[in-house]
Amino acid sequence: MASDNFVDYVKIHVKSGNGGGGSTHFRREKYIPKGGPDGGDGGRGGHVYLRGNKQLWTLLHLKFKKHVKADHGAHGSSNLKTGSQGKDVYIDVPLGTIVRDDESDEVLFEITDDGEERILQRGGRGGLGNNNFKSSTHQTPRHAQPGEPGIEGWKVLELKILADVGLVGFPNAGKSTLLSVVSAAKPEIGDYPFTTIRPNLGIVSYRDHRSFVMADIPGIIEGASQGKGLGYRFLRHIERNSLLLYMVPADADDIAEEYRILKSELKAYNSELLHKESILAITKSDMLDRELEDEIRVELDHRLSGINYLFISSVAQSGIVELKDEIWKLLQDD
Repeated sequence: MASDNFVDYVKIHVKSGNGGGGSTHFRREKYIPKGGPDGGDGGRGGHVYLRGNKQLWTLLHLKFKKHVKADHGAHGSSNLKTGSQGKDVYIDVPLGTIVRDDESDEVLFEITDDGEERILQRGGRGGLGNNNFKSSTHQTPRHAQPGEPGIEGWKVLELKILADVGLVGFPNAGKSTLLSVVSAAKPEIGDYPFTTIRPNLGIVSYRDHRSFVMADIPGIIEGASQGKGLGYRFLRHIERNSLLLYMVPADADDIAEEYRILKSELKAYNSELLHKESILAITKSDMLDRELEDEIRVELDHRLSGINYLFISSVAQSGIVELKDEIWKLLQDD
């Protein structure tokens, strides 16, 4: 996925179609000069739908299409003919798209299945023709209902990527490098903060032709839960991952403290994230000799008792097989 083409937030204005008005026609034929009312009903206005499409990974196609409008329903006519229905409009979105009302910020629904269709804006109902208002005491009603107007408003679409494994770490923790080693993804890699500013997805091959999806998500910083750095843009993607792989480099000043900060940022944003299965990967471990690695193990066992951790090096490709084995095991137990 090219990073320049990844869009995970758009705001669009949608308007459903007006309903057609009912007809006030009366039957008039050569030998029936005073026939009764035969005005038909108006047609429904077009709905605006969202539809899940598993082939899409981004909201890019909506970035420059800010206004979406459905067709109006046609008016009713004589001989009890109902007006034609306004044409519905379908907006295809990636799986994992959440819809919010821009004014109230209320979450309306989310799209999670391929082909799933949800009405984003309902079209106006068609008005009733005068035939519906006749009675034994009022046989010539000269009124009909107008159609209901369509509904319009701004909606916010947010994409929370669907992945099995989400990579959690400070900038330069080695997330992009790991993804490039274990999958065919080609994320931008550099030795400066925020090389990754948009999520990258990679399919990781496993034994016996099995696979899982890994997401390299923009690096977290302390204060992200308050919107600092990439803030919420980073954290909302984490919510949809089945397993979290925390990544702390071996040359960090304090590995246990860096891990604690990562956990605290996730907890401040959404405490439920701490209930997800997780692994701590000590990256860039090719920089360590055996004695230093043993010292780190002793410290982690003391300060992070019960934490599942591994030492890996994407460059030297050490510990990668063991990491994939552990990830697969936890995904199957989930």
